[in-house]
Amino acid sequence: MDVDALGGGGWSIWPAPAKLNLFLHVTGRRPDGYHTLQTVFHLLDWGDRIALRPRADGRIGRVGDVQGVDADTDLTVRAARALQAATGVAAGADVAIDKRIPLGAGLGGGSSDAATVLVALNRLWGTGLSEDDLATIGLSLGADVPVFVRGRSAFAEGVGERLQPLALPARWYLVVHPGVHVSTAALFQGPELTRDTPATTISRFLSGEAVFNAFEPLVRRRHEAVARVFEWLEPHGVARLSGSGSAVFMPVADAQAGLGLARDCPVGMTAVVARGLDRSPLHLQLERW
Repeated sequence: MDVDALGGGGWSIWPAPAKLNLFLHVTGRRPDGYHTLQTVFHLLDWGDRIALRPRADGRIGRVGDVQGVDADTDLTVRAARALQAATGVAAGADVAIDKRIPLGAGLGGGSSDAATVLVALNRLWGTGLSEDDLATIGLSLGADVPVFVRGRSAFAEGVGERLQPLALPARWYLVVHPGVHVSTAALFQGPELTRDTPATTISRFLSGEAVFNAFEPLVRRRHEAVARVFEWLEPHGVARLSGSGSAVFMPVADAQAGLGLARDCPVGMTAVVARGLDRSPLHLQLERW
């Protein structure tokens, strides 16, 4: 949906940035069945946009359609209702989404959308919850929501909720989507998934210790379209899978170099050039609000 077309009328527009997983190791499995991970999240200056309009009648609903996402199960609607329930606020909200991040891409679209709703409505409704409170609510919606709530690139452990802010070098990325959706649940169930990678540390990561994405071999074998992205990018640099999705990213020298490659993107793929950020554009906007 083109949220710019909504114009005034009580609407405000908030960024919901995408993320990359610079690596992703699966280090074990808990008794409850959840896997333990280590990863580095790098936030991007590109992503979805969320339009919000507070209501006085307590109703929460989505305006417009999002392909493949039912309104009642949409994480943005669930996030607004979770904040409403946690605070007892009488207000409601209309939510509209300019969906740019593909579903199942491993770029955190749904989680980022939910975090933006929590953070922005906390301000718009005047509910006054702390960042820790919002992150706790976010974790109930998804393991990746807290990193977007906190708004900083980070080293993550546990199921992805134990975060340490991490200053990363300024960097441009080419991000390529092969046009396919990858199921996270199916990957975690894969018998060939490496689940016992030894734990690493921030200092080892920053020193250039070899890291990888545990899901990449599975996704390349199971999805020919993803394998084709890696084949296309191989002559140009080192590409990696992001998260447990289908998107592939590669560092590039600068925006111009990335745009040059993006213009040659093979048929069936889409590519964007984005800059890695240490602070979320959502939080930068919040400071100006």
